Amino acid sequence: MREPGEGDRDRRPRGTLSAAARGARVPGAHPHHRWRDRLAATDQERRLRPDRTSDDDTTDDIEDLLRRHAPQVLGALVRRYGHFDPAEDAVQEALIAAAGQWPEDGIPDNPRGWLIRVASRRLTDRLRSDEARRRREETAAALTPADAFVAPPPGEGPSGLGRAPSEDDTLTLLFLCCHAALSPAAQIALTLRAVGGLTTAEIARAHLVPEATMAQRISRAKRTVRGTRFRQPDAQDRDQRLAAALQVLYLIFNEGYTATAGPDLHRTDLAREAIRLTRAVRRLLPHEGRVTGLLALMVLTEARTPARTGPDGELIPLDEQDRGRWDCDAIAEGTALAEEALAQGPAGDYQLQAAIAALHDEAERAEDTDWPQILALYDLLVRRTPDPAAALGRAVAVAMVHGPRAGLTAVDALAGAVEPPYRLDAVRGHLLERAGEPAAARAAYLAAADATLSEPEARYLRMRAGRAAP
Repeated sequence: MREPGEGDRDRRPRGTLSAAARGARVPGAHPHHRWRDRLAATDQERRLRPDRTSDDDTTDDIEDLLRRHAPQVLGALVRRYGHFDPAEDAVQEALIAAAGQWPEDGIPDNPRGWLIRVASRRLTDRLRSDEARRRREETAAALTPADAFVAPPPGEGPSGLGRAPSEDDTLTLLFLCCHAALSPAAQIALTLRAVGGLTTAEIARAHLVPEATMAQRISRAKRTVRGTRFRQPDAQDRDQRLAAALQVLYLIFNEGYTATAGPDLHRTDLAREAIRLTRAVRRLLPHEGRVTGLLALMVLTEARTPARTGPDGELIPLDEQDRGRWDCDAIAEGTALAEEALAQGPAGDYQLQAAIAALHDEAERAEDTDWPQILALYDLLVRRTPDPAAALGRAVAVAMVHGPRAGLTAVDALAGAVEPPYRLDAVRGHLLERAGEPAAARAAYLAAADATLSEPEARYLRMRAGRAAP
């Protein structure tokens, strides 16, 4: 997510975030309160086509509605019946039924209740057809909330408006998918499948692995969490579970924004899915600074996407990007979110990173970037987190404030700590080039190019090596 030397955006009032960032520089200080009205969460994922028809719009509206409700419906069924795999199959059947019926019959007044009712019936039929019918019914009854015996089940009752499931089911489902017993790769895959609603094939394509491999990974993850109680974590481990969930969303976004392998620099589906899921978490936890900060960081970073590549897909570094192509609306929203995040308690990792991103975005030109403030924020960040990527970002800031030699000293101190290691060589090459050592810069660029699995990054690094040749 962090690009060496990034200076990101120019379309916002000067000084607004600067005041907030100065407040964040001193622990415990409040940012300057220049609040604009909170921007409504907008869906920036749809691309309008000039030849769109009303049927296209209706179909897209239904697709968006189904994707938004899918994790809530799955959460309601898992909470009620306690069977993850059969519940997921039943939800998929309900979604297919809705996709077939709603375009003709219209969207029901209570779409979530409709989906839960249909999925519950499909799941009930499946459970009753099993040889262990009685045992499964007893298990389902034991896991059913007490009020379910005196009130209509989720989504049922008059007009389908019975006891509505809590939207917290989405967050509970996310916590389940980010279970500590799962590896980060399994957490990401299961989150994209169960919470994001992506198909196994879509997830496999995003990770450049065969569909069968991804199916096995997801199946193993489901087996690992089988039997885990579907409930919000206790107060004592809630912060830890939320931190794990946010880290998974952060990793999904990073992989989408700068793909670690393959022919494309940017995987739009993953980056936008991470933003969509983080928006959903923020709707559930609107006053949690970590969530607001992560969303701000994602929105501010994604706003640069239109200018990150050239006509042939070549990578364009931040200081050379056409800032007029950045997404102005996203910058305004991200800046407002960053300010809000800094006001929601002590500045944490995501809030500080969002403040750094917004300071980059504030600069009308790359040379206008407020590097002293950015360095001060990185100093706070590296004291809070052992993340080598933060230390590498600080090394770039050191170079911009104190010169390339000071930056190289900071980079050399990170040898062996940065993953993937080619990023260290890429930054070293940039600083050596600025320090007037073209031969050494060329060697560092080529080492980085040979180590990366990203084709656009490799082409860019070899171009820089050729440019640095004495």
